Amino acid sequence: MEHVTEGSWESLPVSLHPRVLGALRELGFPYMTPVQSATIPLFMRNKDVAAEAVTGSGKTLAFVIPILEILLRREEKLKRSQVGAIIITPTRELAVQIYEVLSHFTKHFPQFSQILWIGGRNPGEDVERFKQQGGNIIVATPGRLEDMFRRKAEGLDLASCVRSLDVLVLDEADRLLDMGFEASINTILEFLPKQRRTGLFSATQTQEVENLVRAGLRNPVRVSVKEKGVAASSVQKTPSRLENYYMVCKADEKFNQLVHFLRNHKQEKHLVFFSTCACVEYYGKALEALVKGVKIMCIHGKMKYKRNKIFMEFRKLQSGILVCTDVMARGIDIPEVNWVLQYDPPSNASAFVHRCGRTARIGHGGSALVFLLPMEESYVNFLAINQKCPLQEMKLQRNTVDLLTKLKAMALADRAVFEKGMKAFVSYVQAYAKHECNLIFRLKALLKVLPC
Repeated sequence: MEHVTEGSWESLPVSLHPRVLGALRELGFPYMTPVQSATIPLFMRNKDVAAEAVTGSGKTLAFVIPILEILLRREEKLKRSQVGAIIITPTRELAVQIYEVLSHFTKHFPQFSQILWIGGRNPGEDVERFKQQGGNIIVATPGRLEDMFRRKAEGLDLASCVRSLDVLVLDEADRLLDMGFEASINTILEFLPKQRRTGLFSATQTQEVENLVRAGLRNPVRVSVKEKGVAASSVQKTPSRLENYYMVCKADEKFNQLVHFLRNHKQEKHLVFFSTCACVEYYGKALEALVKGVKIMCIHGKMKYKRNKIFMEFRKLQSGILVCTDVMARGIDIPEVNWVLQYDPPSNASAFVHRCGRTARIGHGGSALVFLLPMEESYVNFLAINQKCPLQEMKLQRNTVDLLTKLKAMALADRAVFEKGMKAFVSYVQAYAKHECNLIFRLKALLKVLPC
């Protein structure tokens, strides 16, 4: 009798197709994560699933595998124009990432076609691609998918194509709703058959997510997966292998500390989060000039066509710096990120958790550091209470070079940089005006730093 190792894919109470197991071996995943072992059997036994799990816990495979297994078990094979599964996710980067993971499996099953529908591409070309190649599995952002249902005049009757739908997945459901996609989701749901399996995956549970569960899922099984070693009473959302730090520094020290840190970690891979698109543009330029010998890239939500290229390029780097907004905070899987640096704390605790979750993913180690002004030190206690997320203090580095004079001179010498600095200052203030009670102190501190 063959011995089955606990936690292996073979130990599932439902058998996976041999070629699915082969693809898992190719990807180097011999064992399941808790969210995978909990949700895959439910999905494959025709249950709707509402799953809550910490970021970086392997949710993508938890729905990609059941989708394939369910489609393989269909009595009638899918025709080219028939849609068997739809995966909806909030950002184009996350959609690209899911599409890539799916591709590792569908190359072993040429009978299934897949298609990617995201913003930043020509919708007319998307229509033609579907008409020519089909799309048994659609990976899409909500806005583009909703738009595709309105393309009947161009020869795409998507409402008819989805009548064969077996599985719908809503990934990062809380973020879908945070980003204002509720109306699009509801419109899409009206086109889809009621007799389907639905999976809703989320890192945090909110009332809006609960409303979506009630509207879109039929008598769902609820799964809440906590990391091994986390007590049942705990609501910790960050990965257990994550080392979380904070540094308290004055406004006129913060940029110096950031540059000092990056100069001393050039061989590593970093995400540096800022609050607004303008800050990303401004500080990205500044870091390019001040941190030499390192690849520095920028991504924010107002980039229309460059985002996909930058995202893919940064994923392949062994070391480098990605300066970004919260468009990169959710679900994105960038290999081997060593540090997540938050130049400012975000406006809510869940955003802090999602930023940190870009490192220490699926069993790997990683570190995160947030820079706080003295008046923000209470944020540490807030996170410890609100998210059960303890932070260790990292001491201020005393041997840093004062770069503010140089930064101001650079901005004044370069009109474009100066204008970016002004935009950054204004957007920075607007972002904090939403949640800072003592904004007047922050304004005074910022006026000392930015070239305005």
